[in-house]
Amino acid sequence: MKAFRFLAALLLVAGLAFAQTTVNYFSFTTDQDHVPQLEALIAEFESQNPGIQVRYSTAPFADYFTKLQTDFAAGNPPDVFELNYENFVTFASRGTLAPLGERLGADPAISAETFYPAALEAFAFEGVQYGLPITFSTVVLFYNQDLFDAAGVAYPTDDWTWEDVMAAAEAISDPDNRVWGIYQPVQFWEFYKVAHAAGGGLQVGPEIAIDTPENRAALEYLVGKIEAGVMPTDAQLSGMANEDLFQAGQLGMLVSGIWMFERFQQADFAWDIVVEPAGERRATHFFANAAVVAAPSQVADAAYAWVRFLAASPEVAATRIATNWELPALSLSNSEALSPYLERGAPDNREAVFASLAYAVTPPVVDRQPELQDVINQELEAVRFGSKTVAQALESAQRRVASLLAD
Repeated sequence: MKAFRFLAALLLVAGLAFAQTTVNYFSFTTDQDHVPQLEALIAEFESQNPGIQVRYSTAPFADYFTKLQTDFAAGNPPDVFELNYENFVTFASRGTLAPLGERLGADPAISAETFYPAALEAFAFEGVQYGLPITFSTVVLFYNQDLFDAAGVAYPTDDWTWEDVMAAAEAISDPDNRVWGIYQPVQFWEFYKVAHAAGGGLQVGPEIAIDTPENRAALEYLVGKIEAGVMPTDAQLSGMANEDLFQAGQLGMLVSGIWMFERFQQADFAWDIVVEPAGERRATHFFANAAVVAAPSQVADAAYAWVRFLAASPEVAATRIATNWELPALSLSNSEALSPYLERGAPDNREAVFASLAYAVTPPVVDRQPELQDVINQELEAVRFGSKTVAQALESAQRRVASLLAD
């Protein structure tokens, strides 16, 4: 009888184990430095959800989407996986993602105030929410307070415009001593945003609008810094990265991302940030990643629970902030979760990181995204090097993109 009871107990334990729901999770935001944090978060999630087990795999960004597409083609996609905005649109348009609307509507832990609207809206497609934002980064204006003081220029404020940027850059610039007023990259990721700020924007479907008066004004603003001598040319950089130039105290202002905060902690001068100044209107750039559920998943409820945990749990938010593992896309109304980040020290104006999201614009996205970006970058480079005028470059970009998308 004892042997029978022991066997029955073993079968019961085994039955409970087999009754667990397994969620397969695929990540590119988890590099080798953050695997221990991911494993700890999985353990925390499983303790809160004893019926669910999470199995994870990771891949570097360069390999991630090839493997993901292979898994889908083989009929074995992960239940939950990560997408950046540009690739999200492609996957959502192909019907490969499960809609989250009903689960969100019935979820008392999620409300309209949980996330910044721009971050949440980035992962909706044709009015349907398919993903929850798990991390984000914004682009801001960094400025060297010591160089501003030396030039007798007031620090940037929230009401600065492009005219203020140029005036300050001219006052600070001293190329003979390798000091320049500003560096702002002339490339696709800056141009689409600056075009929007100029009152235009890059439109690539269904109609194409690249060569417009507003977009010409935007590109004139970008390359005008080089022509005015307030931004170093490629030759003047001499292979030095723009962030190195800022850290060396040779740039008054730098348009760059918040991922530079930790690096600039080592600077031997005072610096701070503001939301990017406005052209005809304000526009800022942000990068965002979301967790999504695969449409074929057989464990959609459990998968959604893991997505919600990644996006909105205080445990994940605290871990990301404490370990510099990007930022949770939570709104400032989540003051308890975000206060450690806001109180962390330089830059003092960390609120600008979140304020920038109010003006975030997303880039144009097409199925042939890398080719689109290559075409536009080639034309921008021609302007930067002086081999084409702004008008010639944008006319060529318009024609080449139309040809690309017609193929």
